[in-house]
Amino acid sequence: MRPTHQLPLMGLLLFSLIPSQLCKICEVNERVHFHLDPLLDTMIQPKYTSVTQTASVLLSLRLVGIQNQNQTILKEFSQQVRNTVERRGLDLSSGQLAMVILALGACHTHDESFIFNQHLLSHLENKFKAELENMEEHNGNPLTNYYQLSLDILTLCLFNRTYSTATVAKLFAPENKNYYLGGQFSVDTGAMAVLALTCVSRSLKEQPKAQEENLQRIDNHIRSLVKKILSEKKENGLIGNTFSTGAAMQALFVSSKYYSESEWNCQETRNTILNEISQGAFNIPAAAAQILPALLGKTYLDVTKDSPCNSPISIPVPPPVTTSSPSLISVHYSVKIDQTYSINVRVPSGSVFLDVMKEAQKENRTLFRFTVEQSEWGPYITSVQGLNANNNDRTYWELLSGGKPLSQGVGSYVVHNGDNLEVLWSKY
Repeated sequence: MRPTHQLPLMGLLLFSLIPSQLCKICEVNERVHFHLDPLLDTMIQPKYTSVTQTASVLLSLRLVGIQNQNQTILKEFSQQVRNTVERRGLDLSSGQLAMVILALGACHTHDESFIFNQHLLSHLENKFKAELENMEEHNGNPLTNYYQLSLDILTLCLFNRTYSTATVAKLFAPENKNYYLGGQFSVDTGAMAVLALTCVSRSLKEQPKAQEENLQRIDNHIRSLVKKILSEKKENGLIGNTFSTGAAMQALFVSSKYYSESEWNCQETRNTILNEISQGAFNIPAAAAQILPALLGKTYLDVTKDSPCNSPISIPVPPPVTTSSPSLISVHYSVKIDQTYSINVRVPSGSVFLDVMKEAQKENRTLFRFTVEQSEWGPYITSVQGLNANNNDRTYWELLSGGKPLSQGVGSYVVHNGDNLEVLWSKY
């Protein structure tokens, strides 16, 4: 901690940010846009390994108005997304395809023609049907998860495609088990569901009276989900955790009629997030991409608006990179299944959880072998000792430090000397 820098920063933020529109939208004032530079620095990497990561960054930059400047960067991201879609065809999950469509469809660029020429919306309809079929066959478990299903519905709704409102009203009831991970309500999932349901609710208000029952059920779902989201608000204003707060802010922006001003201090949340940015918390492009629109008063519901993409914000020039030789630290690492397997390893200072797992695997491949895949939020563990995570069984590998679950991923959590790290075979 560096209190001599933190206190002046927070003072500046408290007096320089727009104080209006409590419980609706509280965007960062243009005078302090420079506090968003670390997010932009993180997002403008020249190439990503995940199409969803590229798409989420492209969507975020377009929503906040970057498309009017820095055209080379935006064109490069757009080309990466389109190239991946052409190369991989239908080898994308429903949520990945939905994010691609949102990114390419934002701000009415020439990419809209690519969406229709490649029949991406028809493919998304089919993938959503496959999710529903899997739920029927596997005890209500989708092929992916409810975050991705919410993205599906949001995208189909925004682009006026086919889906059953009765099915939506049934699936997204707040008591559904798919909103929970290890018994804990997932703020990200609930927030994305609120965005999707809000879009559906708005479209139903333009439909015949025959839809009134579905409209009432969906509005009730939104109200209940908003209460669940607000119940996860922390004393410092974060909602869920640092990384779920961006999605929560978007959801609360579009649902202000379901809660009172006293239930959420939007400025407090925004100021805490800006302080987290100054401490380097958003060093994953997907995390930076999710929080940026909310800080500038945008939501994913703005994707198909006629003119949502105007902002004076610009991409900063990246600072020069300096390197030095790190010292080694000692970390205790365990795998917990039916029993516990432990090892002490030494890794360079500044290493992440994944580096510890790699070092343990080098020393004993039998006990500590694992597989990993890339997602828009970075790498995630798919198996340890040959035991695979499975959506249908609702199993996953949980990351812990000091016995507490981590809110950061295996590729972003920076370990410290003496840490006691675990991967735990878990159900959600």
